[in-house]
Amino acid sequence: MSSQIIPVEPFDYVVFGGTGDLAERKLLPALYHRQLDGQLSKPTRIIGASRSALTHEEYRTFATNALKEHLKADEYQEDQVKRFIESLFYVSVDAKSDNGWDKLKQLLDDGGKDKIRAFYLAVAPAIFGAISEKIRDHKLITKQTRIVVEKPIGKDLASAMDLNDTIGKVFREEQIFRIDHYLGKETVQNLMALRFANALYEPLWNASHIDHVQITVAESVGLESRAGYYDTAGALRDMVQNHILQLLCLVAMEVPTNMSADAVRDEKLKVLNALKPITPANVEKLTVRGQYRAGASAGGPVKGYLEELESGQSDTETFVAIKAEIGNWRWAGVPFYIRTGKRMAARMSEIVITFKPIPHSIFDESAGRIEANQLIIRLQPNEGVKQSLMIKDPGPGGMRLRNVSLDMTFSEAFNVRSADAYERLLLDVVRNNQTLFMRRDEVEAAWRWVDPILKAWDSVGQKPQGYTAGTWGPSQAIALIERDGRTWHEA
Repeated sequence: MSSQIIPVEPFDYVVFGGTGDLAERKLLPALYHRQLDGQLSKPTRIIGASRSALTHEEYRTFATNALKEHLKADEYQEDQVKRFIESLFYVSVDAKSDNGWDKLKQLLDDGGKDKIRAFYLAVAPAIFGAISEKIRDHKLITKQTRIVVEKPIGKDLASAMDLNDTIGKVFREEQIFRIDHYLGKETVQNLMALRFANALYEPLWNASHIDHVQITVAESVGLESRAGYYDTAGALRDMVQNHILQLLCLVAMEVPTNMSADAVRDEKLKVLNALKPITPANVEKLTVRGQYRAGASAGGPVKGYLEELESGQSDTETFVAIKAEIGNWRWAGVPFYIRTGKRMAARMSEIVITFKPIPHSIFDESAGRIEANQLIIRLQPNEGVKQSLMIKDPGPGGMRLRNVSLDMTFSEAFNVRSADAYERLLLDVVRNNQTLFMRRDEVEAAWRWVDPILKAWDSVGQKPQGYTAGTWGPSQAIALIERDGRTWHEA
């Protein structure tokens, strides 16, 4: 049975940074796909905004080229592209002056002041405040206005609070959508369905039955075009503080009273506040920093991190592994092993729930080793869910046990295209549904846990350990988990 596509109300989406990389690769293709599925209603408009001096037609040409480059051949349908392009407009505006803002106001007012109006800040966080203030000063805020901000929300707790204060002076909290595209992935949402819609899992979802949890977000690419940003951030700020901690929250949170935005986010906040602190006293035991060296990827030899930087010198980590613990009743004593890195052996994002072994085996040694059951939630590539079970190997000759997986890949099980996360999130903004977006107190709670790790690294002088590009990180990361008699899942 296919899902029902429900059209949304007509809206105006203003994309600041409308000629940038994010708009080209993700936002425009995502909105096109929503039209392709019949979810956009006329007179919806997408309005690009940046400092570049372009006409409407020149912007439409830019968008057409972006769709040609980033859509699959069978997705690029001439009639649909023509219809989509007709909904695109462009205004040249300057965040630091009043240039162009009156034209943007006129264009928006022409579309109707009662229409849903969303501003997407696909720009550097340094100008979030300036754009927000210009939106207010030029009276562009209506009852139906929302604003969408991309990560990073600050570089530490103090800057995150300043940024939240700046945006919060202009917009109410219920108008602010802090986007984390990982939360829009189909498998992430299915994690909640697995837990809360099945009697099978929730009774076992605690320290009595779960041995440990692993969360891995591995990238096979290096810096690409992000050297300037990445070298000031590093893996802990870039991935752990937002993406990975959000995944951890969804795994570990208590059952919300319902699926409303605040009910879900209240439970996630409790998890963040329950994370045990990492300090100079335990940081070297609980964390590993890494930095990739020259090696090889699927495309051949690749440079090391320092060779990709103009300066050639940096202590920024491109890999981090952490043993985290949650100090509450449900998870007491259950380690959460998290790791993320660039130039790793494969591109892979997954959550592995390893259950405790059976208390006693009735089978003799000839039956083989009994392995612990695992629930594997794969976010990318090939989104899906696997449940490992021990079964008897078919055939005569006695009892032989084998570990097999019940494997469900969403694209095969449902015979549908796996939608990009931005497709859902962009329209959740239109629907005014904040469930998959971060609330201010979540962002700040995450920084309250991450900040001490950064300070502890500085305090004890913990430097990144080298690892060869195309591997699974430094050997110290393997030792981190193997000290506890466990191993990283790499299947």
